[in-house]
Amino acid sequence: MASGVIFLYNLLMNLVEALLDPAAYPEPTDTVELVQTHISWVFLTASHAYKLKKPVDLGFLNFTTLRRRHYYLKQELALNRRLCPEIYLAVLPVCVRGGGVKVGGGGRPLDYVLRMVRLPQERMMDEVADREGLSRDIMDRIIDRLVPFYRQAATGPRINRFGSPRMIAYNHEENFSRIAKCVGRLLSRELFEEIRTFARDFLARHRELFRRRIKEGRIRDCHGDLHMKNICLADGVYIFDCIEFNPRFRYGDVAADIDFLAMDLDFHGFRDLSRYFVERFAAASRDLELLTVVDFYKCYRACVRGKINAVAATEPELPRAAREEARRLARAYFRLAGEYAAEGARWLA
Repeated sequence: MASGVIFLYNLLMNLVEALLDPAAYPEPTDTVELVQTHISWVFLTASHAYKLKKPVDLGFLNFTTLRRRHYYLKQELALNRRLCPEIYLAVLPVCVRGGGVKVGGGGRPLDYVLRMVRLPQERMMDEVADREGLSRDIMDRIIDRLVPFYRQAATGPRINRFGSPRMIAYNHEENFSRIAKCVGRLLSRELFEEIRTFARDFLARHRELFRRRIKEGRIRDCHGDLHMKNICLADGVYIFDCIEFNPRFRYGDVAADIDFLAMDLDFHGFRDLSRYFVERFAAASRDLELLTVVDFYKCYRACVRGKINAVAATEPELPRAAREEARRLARAYFRLAGEYAAEGARWLA
């Protein structure tokens, strides 16, 4: 980090400490729990969740200024209201008032937070899966939520270009340039080359297919991060935490969005449900050609998850055990990407 960013980061760490005080929040709460990702701090009160963005610049996102953090929180609010209007409530300033830090109210903002209704952790899809609670009925409920979402999602010339073979290749090659730095630590050179060769060959062989999907309206302003940790199966189906920081990761083929969740189901050992989900979604959305690109996009999504965990494994503020777990997950996702590449390559042969 540059010295200015380090200084800002240290200031925000002081703010993080202040936001662990229950008195900082507009609603009564006895405790505040802190959960963090590589790009955010999330504070959990008894009834709400408050997200504060980290001042990081990872190339594909930049939250290093107050203006940027405020802007992207507002983007996050608006975009997630498409699927969860009752969960995403407001962007609030964090100010000094009455001798302490307060969320909301007047005064010069120290920073901003996104206020959300707190969802029950035990009903998150990954935790339901761990209890063997997933079923075809649950997958049907998710499909019923997603099909109209994609049908209504924005499209048009500006968005369609993200489904072009050129842009798809750009996204893959950018991914490979980052993953290449993990070779020897988190995946072998042989596995890396197998994955990259499959992706390049598939794209070269199916350029007309990708162009046809643009003409058919399959390129949309999607969710971008559709995996089990971002789905809550409570009194309804809540699909939250879409990509807001870079539209390039959200604009794309509906198949790429759907295959993220399919890949996650595979990763957790639910391959039959994964296959059911993809096939039922393809039928419900009248997009049977989606089945042709399943391995291609699942391979890409597994690589993305591997890359994200590789980044998390280097986060100095994460506990050592969390960094070790991130390394384990990165290796597992890269292995899964290799399985998709091997299967897809057999169909190309």
